Amino acid sequence: MGPMNRPRTMPRHAVHTSQRRRVRRQGEKFMHIEPGIVHGAKMALSFVTAAGAATVGAKLAWDAVKESGVASLAARTVATTALVFCFFQVLPHYPVGVSEVHFILGSTLFLLFGAAPAAFGLALGLLAQGVFFAPFDLPQYFINITTLLVPLYAMRELAKRIIAPGTAYVDLKYSQALALSTAYQGGVVAWVAFWAFYGQGFGAANVSSVLAFGGAYMLVVLVEPLADLAVLAVAKSLRGLTGNGLFEPRLHNAG
Repeated sequence: MGPMNRPRTMPRHAVHTSQRRRVRRQGEKFMHIEPGIVHGAKMALSFVTAAGAATVGAKLAWDAVKESGVASLAARTVATTALVFCFFQVLPHYPVGVSEVHFILGSTLFLLFGAAPAAFGLALGLLAQGVFFAPFDLPQYFINITTLLVPLYAMRELAKRIIAPGTAYVDLKYSQALALSTAYQGGVVAWVAFWAFYGQGFGAANVSSVLAFGGAYMLVVLVEPLADLAVLAVAKSLRGLTGNGLFEPRLHNAG
């Protein structure tokens, strides 16, 4: 077969791009990282990062058990898991660039239920969504868990610095809620960008997709602080119903 008659092959990155576009046309839902962006041996890094995130989550869970007991942690985890499942499956989500824009409401989960239940809820809710509705997304599970949990832990550290020890979460100001939401959403965008560049390099098309995703996702920052304050206002008015172990102790009590 002469050179002019040989079948033309597509570069690997082009194949993955084509596959992603074909899947997207079929209307499937992705959780942060599309299939094929990170693949092969590169997936091993996600096992390491997810293990680190799980270790931190276990430490937070132990602290929560010592503070509120096993029953409280379990109840809050059930609540956050159900909420995260609904956030991913029911709330609007839009494909942009390398991923989809979601209303994760990570800062809301943190303020209402605490860091450990929020972490467990994000992990279990995402897993349930993948098992029942998006099995094609499960190979990226450890990537997505890292993307969701590490920013949560960073936001927790920020909360220690910007929320005075004598302030209950129901008394937060908009500026504080905005700072927490920005930290969390910015962390999610940063991790998505990292995985995209790690998996597909710095080609013009990939850079453009990452920038499009990041720009769209930052619009969520304008909405989530308002959601935080609205939920906290409701919690403040229902103090008798939210002080029963099903919510973060700091919600109504000064730290």
